[in-house]
Amino acid sequence: MSRQRLVVIGGDAGGMSAAAQARRLDEDREIVVLEQGHDTSFSACGIPYWVGGLVGSREDLVARTPAEHRERGLVVHTATRAAGIDLDAGRVTSDDGRTFDYDTLLVATGGRPTRPPIEGLDAPGVFGVHRLDDGEALRAWIADLPAGAPAVVLGGGYIGLEMAEMLQVRGLDVTVVLADPLPMGLLDADMGERVCTAMRAQGMTVQTDQAVREVLRDADGTACGVRTDVGSYDARVVVLGLGMGPESRLAAEAGLGIGVTGGIDVDASMRSRTHHNVFAAGDCVQTYHRLTGEPAHVALGTHANKQGRVAGSVIAGRPARFAGVLGTALTKVGDLEIGRTGLCTSQAEAAGFAFRYDTVEATTRAGYYPGAEDIAVKLIAEQGSGRLLGAQVLGGSGAGKRIDVFATAIWSGMTADELAGADISYAPPFSPTYDAVSVAARVVSRPERG
Repeated sequence: MSRQRLVVIGGDAGGMSAAAQARRLDEDREIVVLEQGHDTSFSACGIPYWVGGLVGSREDLVARTPAEHRERGLVVHTATRAAGIDLDAGRVTSDDGRTFDYDTLLVATGGRPTRPPIEGLDAPGVFGVHRLDDGEALRAWIADLPAGAPAVVLGGGYIGLEMAEMLQVRGLDVTVVLADPLPMGLLDADMGERVCTAMRAQGMTVQTDQAVREVLRDADGTACGVRTDVGSYDARVVVLGLGMGPESRLAAEAGLGIGVTGGIDVDASMRSRTHHNVFAAGDCVQTYHRLTGEPAHVALGTHANKQGRVAGSVIAGRPARFAGVLGTALTKVGDLEIGRTGLCTSQAEAAGFAFRYDTVEATTRAGYYPGAEDIAVKLIAEQGSGRLLGAQVLGGSGAGKRIDVFATAIWSGMTADELAGADISYAPPFSPTYDAVSVAARVVSRPERG
């Protein structure tokens, strides 16, 4: 009897988590990984900090090399791009013509950076930050720029903010251009305003409500600026931070079911809803929001690793389920830490919830303790039941990770009143007697006034 073979397309978080888990649980199965690049198990989230010089080397962003995976019994083919999937034959074809038969397939093709149809977007001097090669190319480019050279970042989401800060750390004069009225579109407008104020206080120029129409080029064809409907902005480097969609084209071309978000449609076990012996994990899949039950696509390494582990377990015969997402996220710009989880008010309204919210201002430590910094917490709860629906946290050092308390409470279905009474730690170096978490929960749990 021949060995069962699992073929994995994609060697980063989702794919390698699945492969490693399947190997741990099933020592007899042959596991083959096809990775189009040269790296496996790398941290794309760390690329901005490598560009900024806070991470020392490319190798620091690789959790496990192809050689290390091979030592653990995986057959890893790097520089091998999957070009086609024959679902009926159970076969993957690479772009160099090799074929790989499978009994079970795991698709982990990751995300695809948003690249709108803007003239000049492919010019030298324009960079994405999706893969380690992107980071290496960007580092080499800005190494030759003089201090104070103009840089433009397109987009004000997590990657946009992180890249803007790191380019500033490298001594460049940064302009952030947004098509939206505010950065961080998953925050409510009042909290987004605070982020915008912090960016400007950091010395960045923020241009809002301006869709980019063209990347300007010099006589050599190199990017030298961007043009919007409002004006033009000089740039010696342009960095894209316009978001990430699912890279599901290979799956769609093969005939796998695709969901409304554009991601591969899978059930809670990460199995394709249309093909029983195909699984998918990571940024290429459609998942669901834990509060609303609606389809969702959230591109984060945390979800990719958990989904991969679920898929690997199920493939190896151990039941497992992925329990959905809340959209919990954390970033920073300068000294301002920014966290969010669950639903913002516009999302809660769109989902049909009747809700109330409040915003509290506090400090990260006891007011008399050195280093106490401001923190603002906005908390959203369902009217009547008091069930927590969402939270946003902005503040100084130590503020951001408080979002995890809210995420845990929302995940567990707690009410504001229950969180207000929870036994949360206290010591002056870490919080006031009543932490901002407790205060926000208490305020939003007050009886509704008629």
